[in-house]
Amino acid sequence: MPDGKTALVISAHAADFVWRCGGAIALHAEKGYAVTVLCLSFGERGESAKLWKQPGMTLERVKDARRKEAERAAAALGVHDLVCLDLGDYPLELSRADKDRVVDVIRQVQPAFMLSHSQYDPYNTDHMYATQVALECRMIAQAWGHKPGEKVLGAPQLYLFEPHQTEQMGWKPDTFLDITPVWDRKRAAIESMEGQEHLWAYYTRVAEQRANHFKRNSGGQSGGRDCKYAEGFQSIFPRTVDEL
Repeated sequence: MPDGKTALVISAHAADFVWRCGGAIALHAEKGYAVTVLCLSFGERGESAKLWKQPGMTLERVKDARRKEAERAAAALGVHDLVCLDLGDYPLELSRADKDRVVDVIRQVQPAFMLSHSQYDPYNTDHMYATQVALECRMIAQAWGHKPGEKVLGAPQLYLFEPHQTEQMGWKPDTFLDITPVWDRKRAAIESMEGQEHLWAYYTRVAEQRANHFKRNSGGQSGGRDCKYAEGFQSIFPRTVDEL
């Protein structure tokens, strides 16, 4: 059980945490959070086209390359612990035993907040399945009757990070995070994902767009905070606060 502040990212594939919440990871790591990233798969079948185009490529070689990319990215972001379950992708499917492993990680981390995918993604059902798993396992981790005697989970917020084709996903951000101070770390993590180089510029543009939204919602031209790079998130559960 951790002594300090913690956070948990549940990522369907090995690169998802980089594109979608790498800034949040790096920023909270600098604030003293121990951030654990749980990758359910390496994305070896569906998200490694560049690798598969190489002559003589094998599944194990693709997995190894993706693991190394994820490890480099995690190091760049300051990830406390990278956990790779290697459950396969396209499709991603978890057994009851696999879900128990996810619950074990959640209880060990005791996160102050969690991050995962949008709840709907018709282009990549692995993504929305990962969030279904995150919600189910969060619930199980709160159950006193699941492995009695263990410390149960409290009520961490689950933030949904931005999907790839936002307009098609029903994703509506209600939280914008300024990641300008750690952008260099996110960009380094992005460039660690050599198998998906075609996405480097795309997710840089996303961060610039969300920076505009951060500025607009922090006061706009009448005292708004400047911001060059940001990430957006949608919260699932009500938040309890003492002041707005």
